[in-house]
Amino acid sequence: MDTILFAFLLTLFAGLSTGIGSTIAFFTRHTNKKFLSFALGFSAGVMMYVSFVEILGKSRIALTEPYGAFLGNAIAVGAFFFGILVTALIDRLVPTAENPHEVRHVEEMRGKKRRLLRMGLFSAGILALHNFPEGLATFIGAIANPALGVSIAVAVAIHNIPEGIAVSVPIYHATGSRKKAFLYSFLSGVTEPIGALVGYFLLRPFFSPTMFGIVFGVVAGIMVYLSVDELLPAAREWGDHHVSIWGFIAGMAVMAVSLVLFMV
Repeated sequence: MDTILFAFLLTLFAGLSTGIGSTIAFFTRHTNKKFLSFALGFSAGVMMYVSFVEILGKSRIALTEPYGAFLGNAIAVGAFFFGILVTALIDRLVPTAENPHEVRHVEEMRGKKRRLLRMGLFSAGILALHNFPEGLATFIGAIANPALGVSIAVAVAIHNIPEGIAVSVPIYHATGSRKKAFLYSFLSGVTEPIGALVGYFLLRPFFSPTMFGIVFGVVAGIMVYLSVDELLPAAREWGDHHVSIWGFIAGMAVMAVSLVLFMV
């Protein structure tokens, strides 16, 4: 299969996993907190490990060849923190109470209909904005290394599930329509593959080892920020602290083993 097509399909899978979250919300009265805590911790472990061990390493290698050790590493580190800064600024623009990344359990999202509808629609819009850089991260990772792309896509998909819940539950309880709730959740996830395509066509004329090195650094920064600011805090809030930590360790272990196996 063509690498570009494979990368796009992975990004599509990761983005549309918000629909899984909305489906869970429709048929679940109480959240399985331990499972979500472990899953979010697992996702954070995958993202953190692959960012520091694989993606940032590729960035440094790609940039030290044309620029030398000092300048190449400096550019890679600068790109890494630029990715963190951009993601943090996007997050900063979102009010905490309406942010779909802030933890809200299914049973906590039932109240006055107008407020619920506004919360759900706002969450869908903000989630769509957040999914642009995530889509680019998944897409670029898959282009560089298909096995790496699979790992990133799975991690992003896991963390999109509770975000699908955050979008669909308020809309469902405000309108009584599962179809509308699922549609908005679905549309918020579609921006992930759209973000990948927009990023690809904008950057395509400039594709070179140097450009890939810079993009890898930015992607690593995005993923580390998502892990530290969203996934780990959410994992702890959803369940027992130790469950989230074991999920985090398991995610790193699985990623480490998979990278070793694919290197052989």
